Amino acid sequence: MIKKGGSEALLTALVKYGHTFSPNYTILIPLLHLLAKVGHKDRRIGMKAEEAGAVLLTLNLLKHNGQHARRTAACLWVIQVFCSSVSTANLIGENHGLDVIYRLIPQYTTKHLHFYHIATGYISGLLWLYEDWHSKDTQDVAIAIRHALLCCLLKATDSTAGRQAFLSPGGIRLLYQTAQTCLLSKNLECLVEPSVQLMRKCLPRIPLPVTSDQSAYSFLLPGTPAFPDVIETPGKDDDLETDLNKLRLPPDPDRPKELLTQYSCFCPELSHDFQTGDSSTASSSDDDEVVLLDKDRAKTTAGRDSSTSSDGSYSEMEISRRDMPGQSQLQHTTYKSNTDRLLERHGAGIPHHDPKLYCAVASKTKSIPEFSILAFPDFWGHLPPPGHQPMAPRKPNIQRQKVFEDIQLTLPSPPSDSLRFFSKFESGNLRKAVQVRRYEYDLILNPDVNSSQHTQWFYFEVSNMTADVPYRFNVINCEKSNSQFNYGMQPVLYSVKEALEGRPHWIRTGTEICYFRNNFCPAQGRRRTTFYTLTFTITFKHSEDVCYLAYHYPYTYSALMAHLKILQKSVDPAKVFFKQQTLCSTLAGNSCPIVTITACPVSRRWKDLHQLRNRPYIVLTSRVHPGESNASWVMKGTLEFLCSNDLVAQSLREAFVFKVIPMLNPDGVINGTNRCDLNSKDLNRQWSKPDPLLSPTIYHTKGFLYYLNIIGQTPVVFCDYHVDTVGLKEDPGYRTIPKTLDRIAPTFSFNSCNFLVEKSRSATARVVVWREMGVLRSYTMENTYNGCNQGIYKGLQTGTQEHQEMGMKFCHSLLSVTKDTRILYSRKLINHIDLDHNMLDHKSHNKQAVCLHSVLHKTYFGVFGEQDLTKQFFLLSCSCFEDDEPPCAEEIEYSGGCPTLKGSDLDSDIDSSMARVDDDDDEDDKEHSAQKHQQDSISQSQQSSIKNHLFPPQTRQPSVDTPSERRDLRNGLSIAK
Repeated sequence: MIKKGGSEALLTALVKYGHTFSPNYTILIPLLHLLAKVGHKDRRIGMKAEEAGAVLLTLNLLKHNGQHARRTAACLWVIQVFCSSVSTANLIGENHGLDVIYRLIPQYTTKHLHFYHIATGYISGLLWLYEDWHSKDTQDVAIAIRHALLCCLLKATDSTAGRQAFLSPGGIRLLYQTAQTCLLSKNLECLVEPSVQLMRKCLPRIPLPVTSDQSAYSFLLPGTPAFPDVIETPGKDDDLETDLNKLRLPPDPDRPKELLTQYSCFCPELSHDFQTGDSSTASSSDDDEVVLLDKDRAKTTAGRDSSTSSDGSYSEMEISRRDMPGQSQLQHTTYKSNTDRLLERHGAGIPHHDPKLYCAVASKTKSIPEFSILAFPDFWGHLPPPGHQPMAPRKPNIQRQKVFEDIQLTLPSPPSDSLRFFSKFESGNLRKAVQVRRYEYDLILNPDVNSSQHTQWFYFEVSNMTADVPYRFNVINCEKSNSQFNYGMQPVLYSVKEALEGRPHWIRTGTEICYFRNNFCPAQGRRRTTFYTLTFTITFKHSEDVCYLAYHYPYTYSALMAHLKILQKSVDPAKVFFKQQTLCSTLAGNSCPIVTITACPVSRRWKDLHQLRNRPYIVLTSRVHPGESNASWVMKGTLEFLCSNDLVAQSLREAFVFKVIPMLNPDGVINGTNRCDLNSKDLNRQWSKPDPLLSPTIYHTKGFLYYLNIIGQTPVVFCDYHVDTVGLKEDPGYRTIPKTLDRIAPTFSFNSCNFLVEKSRSATARVVVWREMGVLRSYTMENTYNGCNQGIYKGLQTGTQEHQEMGMKFCHSLLSVTKDTRILYSRKLINHIDLDHNMLDHKSHNKQAVCLHSVLHKTYFGVFGEQDLTKQFFLLSCSCFEDDEPPCAEEIEYSGGCPTLKGSDLDSDIDSSMARVDDDDDEDDKEHSAQKHQQDSISQSQQSSIKNHLFPPQTRQPSVDTPSERRDLRNGLSIAK
């Protein structure tokens, strides 16, 4: 009918018979019914009705037939169909269509109903109706009507005026009270959700109780950028590897080649003569050596402004440590007498950790606020808990309960027995604490330095608690749209009293953990920012304890520097060449270390020295994002393994030269930022054209990689701790490492890998190192904050031990790329690692076309990982954005509206009110099903066409090697695209 002009014919008939002085409703009612059914499937029905003049005519018929139920219903069905067009809906609204419709409500509800108009009148009337139905429907027989009224309110409050009209007659109070009553009956569950949506939607926005949206710390940046920022424009995220039109030869270096010779000092193994008795030089300390690789580096520290801030420095901390009366002596770990007394009394037995050495290193660390106090966990050390900690169980509807608590929240004056907060120590981040109830606190995090965003990481101290009392903490200015805190993840806690009693553990803790959108807004209203609340409840074990809470296991810059010193002393200088140097100084004047690890030659004979100086290079980096402390724990495991006496470690040292830059963003780690450096930039987006002044660590790391490239020592592996690609040829060898990890690492899954190289990632480390340096195996390795949903660690949260184990397993996997087959097939290694001989690729060190590469990139884990995790907490993937998250289990939807009326429902309603049933209903349904089947076929064909475009047939690997084509929708998330 629609294709043959049936809609136009029906509209013409409607205008003809409706414009008469005395309309013939015997004809009009069937005509309206038919028009509603046909028009429901005509996408242009609204425009056609406007052109025919049928819109206002139907509205006029409705206006004059309010007392005739059958006529009214027919007109309403047609008006609803017309409103599928936005312009038609606007036309009805401009001609007071809502006035006509709202006048009908009292006539078809209950007798003796009074309809009040406040402000616009309609919302207050709907509220009154809902309250009336709620109070009188004691048998719960009119749930559908009550639900429909809530849907009307949801739609009516889409505008600001509507929300204000909802608040003025006490709408929040009314719905809160009715919702509490509905919670008592399972039959009324369908009314609770729209009530919560409506209340959350209409709650007024509350500015954060801070004086500025900017970070409390400011840093005066030196100079101006030498290069424009790399702007990632939105658009199609092409696969740079498989797009033949975009493939090109590696570009020239971004700096003159004569400048690259300055990096020769970072290859001491190539010039060291290994004199007898002189091997100790290889592992001597280089702590006082600061290699300033650019003339302006000395100027950067002069620009540091550590005493002032954008809004009063640290004055916004609710309680300062200096103002804590009766403060526990356990907190004064920075004073030498107390430090020595604690160590003498309790001893220190943390492997690879020395508290006194940590103090000495921390005293040289330069921070923006000039930290003078150490966090006790960093000073004392951490031992992994003796057992695994399961993921936190989630009570049914706990998030809804927290939302209800927020709705009825008032802000009383804090009582005298409040907790004390402090975070002015290395990696600490807490800007302000506000007590909102006796045992509840709103916490506000500090944005990254020199910015007003990137609030997610937290690390702070709390004291003055009472044992066995549940305290609720609400971090109210988180920015990610969802979090693994909704899926079993818990924050970590460190107790000083527990540590002094011999249990120095960071442990997962917290109950009633939820993450949801709140009604806070920026303090100055300059950004359209949506904030989210992380809420968790903690019951402390001891009174008057000093505890530390963190987003994840902290790992500070000072901890790294102290660890390197300890490793330096632990190796045998006659066997292990361990050299620590300073790559460059950071913006704040801290040293960025670079470490060389390899095996000393067995003798000074030419053959042995030649073997050393021709070993392939492996470059490892970590912690480009400060909030990803898990990456440092993985790096810790890697470093300790490479310096150990393990047979595999010995073989790796004999086969490779390892260049390790364990912390690419020291300033961000020190100052507790989440993602950026002091220049408020994401350093992992600066690799294309890094600025030597504003991004020195990236600039010089890239320069060092360029240097290795020009001397013929291009790394065989580059991995940034933070890998299956679709190639144009057969597997060239970049799959060997992920395949090996899949066999030997219990927390790794090759089948979840994806090997696309997106255009949006063109400025990241792994892509730049692959494209510009020709490194075939260029990886990013991401590990979870949470845990695993498969394998031997299924349902368990990861701890520092599992992270370090992954660092060791990654080293094991490097044997699969060695050229020396004697090492790989050594009988001594059989008991240490089981490698499939078919996985070896001895051609992988040959230079390949730039289109053949591997990218180990993070993806966000499905249900159980802060990144996408199926069997593992390390993923080989590059398909998802770093802020991707699985859908929230109890997500609060703010734009809820009336449910769309389906075609079949409309048919049923119309047919039931008509005197007879249309004979063509069955044929209509069959036609609808056939059309739907045809559309599905077309959709599948289009999807197949898109897949063929992204994965050309000649580039696809067998199914075992193309997990990128596998989609896992078990959790509503595609983990491979």
